[in-house]
Parts: sequence; C-alpha cells; structure tokens
Amino acid sequence: MANLRVLVKRRKAVRNIRKITKTMELIATARFKKALDRATEAEAYTRKIAELAADLSKNAGDVTHPLLATRPVKKTVVLVITANRGLCGGYNGSVLREALPLTRQLTASNAPFDLEVSGKRGIAFFKFQGVPRTREYTNFEDKPSFAEVDAVASRYVDLFISGQIDEVKVVYTRFVSAAKQQAVVETLLPLSSVGVETRKSAPAATENAAGGTDAKVEYEFIPNAAEILEELVPAALKVRLFKMFLDAAVSEQIARRIAMKAATENAGDLIKDITRLYNRTRQANITKEISELIAGSEALK
Repeated sequence: MANLRVLVKRRKAVRNIRKITKTMELIATARFKKALDRATEAEAYTRKIAELAADLSKNAGDVTHPLLATRPVKKTVVLVITANRGLCGGYNGSVLREALPLTRQLTASNAPFDLEVSGKRGIAFFKFQGVPRTREYTNFEDKPSFAEVDAVASRYVDLFISGQIDEVKVVYTRFVSAAKQQAVVETLLPLSSVGVETRKSAPAATENAAGGTDAKVEYEFIPNAAEILEELVPAALKVRLFKMFLDAAVSEQIARRIAMKAATENAGDLIKDITRLYNRTRQANITKEISELIAGSEALK
C-alpha cells in the first residue's frame, strides 16, 4: 500500500512542474507571435528580391555576377542552425538528422568542407560525434538581428568571390505554416537557382491574358547592369540567409510551445492519477482502522 505522505509530496512536486511548463508554454506562445510576424514580413521581401535578381541577371546580356556562377565544387561550407536551449521537442533532433548524413557523406568522399554550427545544442552534438567545427555561433536567439546575419553572409560572399569556397549549404528548419515545419538542406551559394525556384513557388502574376505564359519584362539599366547587379545580388543573398534564421527562430518557438503544452497536459493527467491513488489509499486505511476497532470491541465482549 502506498504511503499517503509520499503521495502528497509527489502530487505537490508534479503541480510545481505543471506551473513551470505552463509558464514556459505562455512565454513560447508570446515569442512565437513576435517571431512569426518578423518571418512573415521578411518572406514577401525575400521572394521579391530573389525574383528581381533572377530577372535582371537574365536580361543583363553578357553581364553577370560572381555569386551567380556555378563551378566545380572543391570546398563546401556547411552551416547548421540549431537552438541554444532544449525543451523544444524534436526541433534540434530533426535538424541534426539532416546535417549528420551530409557531413558523413562529405567525409566519405574526401571532399574538403568547413562545418559551422549555430546553437549550443548543435555544438554539443557535433562535439560528441567528434566532428570538428570551424566556427561556432551562440549569439542567435529567438530574435536574430540583420546586422549579425549580415556579418556571416558578407564573409561567405568574400570567400566565394575569392575562390576559397565553391558552395555553401545551410541545414535549418523551414517554416511552412503554423502546423508544418520541415528540416531541410538548402544551397545558399551559388545563387544561380534561387530565383528560378522562388518564381515557381510564387503566384503566377506574370501570366498574360492570351496564352497564360510568363510575359518577358524588358529592363532599362541606369547607370548600367553591372553596377545594379553588384548591389542587388549580395543583398538577395543576405536577405535569404536572414530569412533562414527567422524561419529557424519561429520553428523553435512553435516546437517549444507544443512540447510544453504536452508536458502540462501530461502533468495534469499524472496529478489526477496520484489523487485517485491517494483517495483509494486513504479509504483503504480508514476501512482498515474501522475493521480493527470492530474487532477490538468484539474481543472485549
């Protein structure tokens, strides 16, 4: 038979845990709303600037930009975006399950690569796996700033243009909707295919009334196409990387909110089970005491 005092202490402990998980759920909900607003605001701008960069590069004639050039891959940079904290369900695990096979594949093929990890959880994981990291970032929280991302993107641009790297892959959780987030591996550099993919996913606003095909847009470059692409293409890269960090932030808060909600509900169910067991034990003890009193009174007769 369970001890009543132990059950009371256990129920009190579970109630305290439920208060903590409920508070964390409310905090994650508030942070999710703010992160969602930032990601939504950046999504339209990111898509449009990628479309514009793709259109201008197609209509610029012989003028091109180094970031759009595809060349044989001799060295790759892999950026993995995870969280600094846990208690967010399978968020970190899903990202790391995509990143680990990629690093193993590059290692098996003897392809030189640099691994850069954002988030303490990812850093601890690759340290445990014995995979060396070139750079580690712990400054990206649920509110990544554009200035911080700009510093990382600018370094990628310089390394790519100078020929020190030939490809940049980013492993992160892409935000699709409030009900769906997907861990993916996307190529950040070169930018040659970004505009095409974005146009396919965008609404077909350029369809003409006659044939329903994309209408060709004629551009007049002032002062010239080279100077415009020199400013526009790096900007498109930086905004796209910033959008990846925003997607990762909002996906993390969604995962934490779901995990804390489930923990709160489980704590409530456990409290009910403990209370039910407490009542049964107490009733059994009372019944036992009554039986002993009756037996004692009968013995005195």
